[in-house]
Amino acid sequence: MKFQDREIDTISKLLEFLTIDQQETNNRPIWFRGQTNFAWDLQPKILRAANRPEWDIIGRFQQNATLLVEKSPSHEYDWLFLIQHYGGPTRLLDWSESPLVALWFAVNDDLHEDQPGALWSLLPTVLNEYANFRAEFDGSIPSFTDSTLNSYSPTSLFQEKRSHQIPMAAIASRNSRRIQSQQGVFTISHRAEGSVNNLPPNYQSDHIWRYIIPSPAKTTIKNQLKILGFSRFQLFPELPNALEGV
Repeated sequence: MKFQDREIDTISKLLEFLTIDQQETNNRPIWFRGQTNFAWDLQPKILRAANRPEWDIIGRFQQNATLLVEKSPSHEYDWLFLIQHYGGPTRLLDWSESPLVALWFAVNDDLHEDQPGALWSLLPTVLNEYANFRAEFDGSIPSFTDSTLNSYSPTSLFQEKRSHQIPMAAIASRNSRRIQSQQGVFTISHRAEGSVNNLPPNYQSDHIWRYIIPSPAKTTIKNQLKILGFSRFQLFPELPNALEGV
């Protein structure tokens, strides 16, 4: 990894490290992802939980969801975003442009409160350079409508079985309150192997690093985030969470 693991037990300690890292990375864009167990790899759900191919998952979801969505998706990636939104297995991995949003996810999971958590940091432009994306200007990150992502589409992977590419970072329209509130961005895997933090041996690993959150510090950080206004309702502004704290 680009930097050695460092422990954070307060938000002020995180800000101290973020300031250093921003300078060390020449102010390049940094994305963040929180995971409640530091031992987990950065693998999308389809690599961890799916027992059927992607094309079958999408087809079954379309069969059941077409009449339920207010506006039918206009692009096949939009179907992936919908499946991801409702917790289904996809090749997408959620990231945030906000370290505090990602930190909230790292400390809010009662099932793993006794495990150290991790706040991952990603240089999306470096990852994309490894994937042979050539940006037109510094800091440019493609959207899912960019032709560069064509080879990652469900149709492309269904039609040919031989190519193998590393994950890419991409932005998408923030067309839901949840994605907007979470400042959401994504990485997408190509085939069903590998993870964002474990690229093939011929690649360097200076696109990624993490902060470890000791399990006793999770409660402290959770309370600090609450003081700063980070709650489930702020990050999931939907009716089921509207009574939070009432």
